[in-house]
Amino acid sequence: MDRSSSFPARKLEHDSGGDAAAAPSLEHWLVGFCTIRFDLEQGQVVEECYPAGALSQEEELDVAFSSFPDSMANSRASKDFGVHDTVFFFRTQRQEEQREERRRGQKYLYGFVFNRQRYDAKLKRGGEQKSVLVLSELPLYCVFKPLVELLGPLYFENGVAALEQAALHMSRWPRPRFGTMMELMLGKVVIKSHLPPLHTLPPGPGASRDGFTSAMAPVSPSNRSVPQSIFHDVNLYGVFKGLLGHLWTLWELLLIGEPLLVISPTPSQCCEAVAGLISLIAPLPCSVDFRPYFTIHDPGFASLNSCTEEDRIPPMILGVTNVFFLKALKMFPHVLSVGACGSLDRKKVAGKATSQGRLQKQIQLVRRLYPANLLARKEGPLCLMGEHREALWTTHSPATKGDVQVLNRLVNAEPSLCIEESTSVVNNDALRRHFLELTTNFLAPFGPYLRASTPQEGISPFLGPPPLPPFDALTFLEALAGRGPGKFLSKRSNTHWLNLYRQFLEGPNFMPWFQRRRAVAEQEQHRLWRDACNKADVRVFLRKMTEVEVVDSFNAVERHLAEEIEVSRESGIDFNKTNAFEKITGDLKAIFEFLPKDLQELMYLNPQRAKFLHL
Repeated sequence: MDRSSSFPARKLEHDSGGDAAAAPSLEHWLVGFCTIRFDLEQGQVVEECYPAGALSQEEELDVAFSSFPDSMANSRASKDFGVHDTVFFFRTQRQEEQREERRRGQKYLYGFVFNRQRYDAKLKRGGEQKSVLVLSELPLYCVFKPLVELLGPLYFENGVAALEQAALHMSRWPRPRFGTMMELMLGKVVIKSHLPPLHTLPPGPGASRDGFTSAMAPVSPSNRSVPQSIFHDVNLYGVFKGLLGHLWTLWELLLIGEPLLVISPTPSQCCEAVAGLISLIAPLPCSVDFRPYFTIHDPGFASLNSCTEEDRIPPMILGVTNVFFLKALKMFPHVLSVGACGSLDRKKVAGKATSQGRLQKQIQLVRRLYPANLLARKEGPLCLMGEHREALWTTHSPATKGDVQVLNRLVNAEPSLCIEESTSVVNNDALRRHFLELTTNFLAPFGPYLRASTPQEGISPFLGPPPLPPFDALTFLEALAGRGPGKFLSKRSNTHWLNLYRQFLEGPNFMPWFQRRRAVAEQEQHRLWRDACNKADVRVFLRKMTEVEVVDSFNAVERHLAEEIEVSRESGIDFNKTNAFEKITGDLKAIFEFLPKDLQELMYLNPQRAKFLHL
């Protein structure tokens, strides 16, 4: 790959009347923009990179090789149109040794691609192709996909000026407000997107947990106005309508973090399928490595290619379009083939067949869906080398049963493309509601370990909150085996349901989710007890306390005071002038006065403690 010079970074000026606080730097959203051209002799050539130096040389190579379909043959069905546009996205690991500063601890780079292939018999190989990229460390599919869909055509019409103008408009965007609806202006166009909650984002290695717990107040899954996944915009029915009977098996594979290879005819179908799978287990965040579009040029391919059938594949979801991977990565225990070739032609003749027959086939599949009848028992995924077909090959024995009632509720589309698209939205909503409820009920038994408690009447809040119940996997499984998985899951599972919980506990998704939710519960519990302290009269409780309890209360209030002072300092607030300061220092002094004289003298030996008592 070669690289031409990046166009110079230009200082973006805000309107003179703009509010500086409301117009933060572009870097809150993006790493940058790139345009990459495929040259027959030089290979991938990075023509523009804005701002200059946004990527290291190694990262430019990774991005360039991930920005094109594996071959123009993928779009042979559209050659008659002369120009074919494709939108997809990829995820690649950032080169940490090249980054002096790891902003927000992120380790992955997300590239949203607008690829244009132009067919011309006069050109070498009959055509040329070029890609426009939006690069970010945030997987905000709901923002960057529509952004690159707008930016791509503008670039091919206006050139580099389109990128500069886009950067100018985006520099005026407010900071991302996770979990809220945002209206983002790009010229006269409004990108209206509901950002996912912060806790749904996959944290990178070394990321501070405080950054995630600060905005992680649990959102009820019944609140459908708040997205529960980073890929909540993906149409599950549109992507998996040919594999509906396998969705429950796929849900289990994602839940327990099994390695899964996803193959599709085109990059757009491939990345949509991977994103859809990740969103299938919402509200549980997916903590496995996922690559929506993976190529042989990815730095991780060499290590995967060296694995043997005896080696254990690390938890990951790989999306590919090149059938070469079926041979190179044949050690993958689960392979999903999704999407249809010639989708453009298929849409033209959509009126020739209704969806009624397809849904009936899916329902019949669910009724006879047992491991012995899966296609994996009949022939392997290498059959895709000759002809693409939608199928699932897996060694997993599912514990849940496909829900025939859910499939029966799906709306059958009339023989019209317009009506089929509208019913697809309705069916997607039905599937999302079901799997959200399924995951929520699966996680419900962990609730007692993640529930904050408030002080009971007569119990002093000044002693500090008790610890959350300790969690032990073996004890949890024994208790769960005795009481069962609950009514919702009991109707939809077989005798292997307890093994599914065991696999989940051992898998990569459980501990990150449990630790995050545990941190939120602890944070909420401390807040509830602090509020109780602010409303309570400490002198009422002191008369009933033992000397040990009085000392414990002093230490708890002292920690509370230190925390409040630190938070105020970071926020730039003068804590000494607040009502909370007067209440906490008053409680501390009241407890101190209740201590025996000898203990008071010992307390004064600590300079920091003495300082608090004289505030």
